[in-house]
Formats: sequence, structure tokens, C-alpha cells
Amino acid sequence: MKLIMKTEFDNLRKNPLHGYESDKNGEKQTVKIYRDSQLIAKKITLKKSIRYFAITGYTEFIIELPE
Repeated sequence: MKLIMKTEFDNLRKNPLHGYESDKNGEKQTVKIYRDSQLIAKKITLKKSIRYFAITGYTEFIIELPE
């Protein structure tokens, strides 16, 4: 997995073909995005730090959002 931008993560999350789940454990929160049961992206929040990760080739899952 590699770091991605917040806007790319939001785009993946808003895609109706993708499912996501959220998990919180103490100060750490994780949001995972799946496509066909395959993990494609995740967001990790730890205290005030937020990081976004995605698999290699994640750009093929990004959709064009209407403005």
C-alpha cells in the first residue's frame, strides 16, 4: 500500500460499488474500503495524525463525480 491524497480516498469511499467498514480501538480509528471483498484503501487516524493508503493500481477504481 502507498500513501494517497484525502480527495482520492473520498472518491473511492463515495463509489457505490465499494463497501467500507470502520473500526475504533482506543485512540486509533481505521476505515477500510473494499471492492469485491478485496481491500483497496484504508484511512488510519491516530491522535491528530490522519493517513490515507491505497493498493497499487487504485486509480482504476476512482470514479468521475458530477460537479
